[in-house]
Amino acid sequence: MNLEEFLHNLHFNVDKANQPNWEVDWEDAPLAYKLYRGLPVIPLSAEVPLTLIRGEPPVRLDLNKVGHFLWYVFGFTQLSQSVSPMDSTEQGSYPLQSYRRFAPSGGALYPNELYVYLKIEGIPDGVYHYDVAHHSLVLLREGNFDSYLARALGNRCDISSCFGVVFVSTMFWKNFFKYNNFAYRLQGLDAGVLIGQLMEVAKRFGFASGVYFQFLDTAINHLLGLSEMEENVYSVIPLSVEATLWSTSGRDLYKNVISEELTQELPAIQPEHFEQSLSVKEYPMITAMNEASRLDSTWSFRVIEGRAMPERMECTVALPDIKPLSYDLAEACGNRFSPDMDFILGKVSQEQLATLLLEATASFSYRNDLDEAYRSNGPRVTIYGCLYNVEGIANGSYYYDSAKHKLREICPGDHRLHLQTGMSLDNVNLLQVPLCLHVAGDKEFHKTELGYRGYRIQQMEAGMLVQRLLLAASALGMGGHPLLGFDANLSDELYKMDQQGKTSLIQIPIGPYRPRPWLRGSLHS
Repeated sequence: MNLEEFLHNLHFNVDKANQPNWEVDWEDAPLAYKLYRGLPVIPLSAEVPLTLIRGEPPVRLDLNKVGHFLWYVFGFTQLSQSVSPMDSTEQGSYPLQSYRRFAPSGGALYPNELYVYLKIEGIPDGVYHYDVAHHSLVLLREGNFDSYLARALGNRCDISSCFGVVFVSTMFWKNFFKYNNFAYRLQGLDAGVLIGQLMEVAKRFGFASGVYFQFLDTAINHLLGLSEMEENVYSVIPLSVEATLWSTSGRDLYKNVISEELTQELPAIQPEHFEQSLSVKEYPMITAMNEASRLDSTWSFRVIEGRAMPERMECTVALPDIKPLSYDLAEACGNRFSPDMDFILGKVSQEQLATLLLEATASFSYRNDLDEAYRSNGPRVTIYGCLYNVEGIANGSYYYDSAKHKLREICPGDHRLHLQTGMSLDNVNLLQVPLCLHVAGDKEFHKTELGYRGYRIQQMEAGMLVQRLLLAASALGMGGHPLLGFDANLSDELYKMDQQGKTSLIQIPIGPYRPRPWLRGSLHS
């Protein structure tokens, strides 16, 4: 199977993308978190703040603030137990136990890991792994690496003015063991959801941030001591509390940097970590995609020029003007819920819909290395939706024009049953859902500009927007349940996306819900 066919099947025919006769060995499952052995450990304070309101830059940056930041981004926040329904085909009735975090993950497997390069008082400068299980930092490599990181990013960020840099990686086996090759799609989305959570938390802590999707892969992995056959960094996110140069055009000002040459400046490290699985199977398609997406030269970095979209002529619905939503992020994170079969049909007001869409798209605007500096490009991922029982708006499928804060009607009518027929699992009753949204993007994932790396970047941007939708929905008292088990061809046809060169990337039913009968305990100090 070639890479083009693989990516097409991942989106439109998952069974063809996966290896045949795949069986999940739950007895040999990996841990959902990485554990290093024999390295210096710095414990972090568990007394995290109970509220997160938009704040000013901290007067004094210390280890406690960094620890609180990391916990809200990716720490363990909840222990939950649930049992299968009485009519389930699962053997036995033992409770299913899982550790939850504020950022959701497919199957709660959390294939991503967080690493941080820190230069703050009280700890040695260096590169650390965030140990989720123990809420601590594990020192991987001590030293100042400003120059090394700046060059690995193509000299497009003033690292010396940043107090830290976050690296979001993916450990391939952590969800490949369950989802087979489909894990490749999930890994990008999960990374994006995590990045979306990180950027929202950063705003509350007064940190400025920017996302770099393009960097010298081998050089970054070498710095962290990662084996590229089992784990790879997906994004690099500098953090600052002072004025920082964020530029996408630094490659024109400096000589070309070659990854192989840069890695020669640092000795290799191979820190030991614990692997619970006794048998780690090979994942050749994911390895091939990772190799095809690798960047070895800073002159291969690209920006995406804004594309003029054809003017849509559909009937429009002007949404009410609303003030930006002010809410406690800590409360919204704690209340975020994926309802499954617990949706209950209720009326949604125009103000609620307008707030949900505006809040998600407004907060999605962010610094990145894909957009040309000082130009306002349109978003690469956008929102479509099938609406039912929304006050004052006719049932139908719509496109949300975020620039004009309007809905553009595409196909009138009640499409809930039609969408239900396209689901691969009956784990959500869409007849009980007033808002069924779809995040859409370029059908060719900007391959012309970004090559195969464009696919995982697109999945990450989709995940970032999904997390913004989930947080806004939670702040409005509603639940959202991201789904990949849907027929993309069906929804694309419903929205007439072929005319726009787009496709549906993920489906998110959103609406009121009833409480679920489960036992759960907060790990919030």
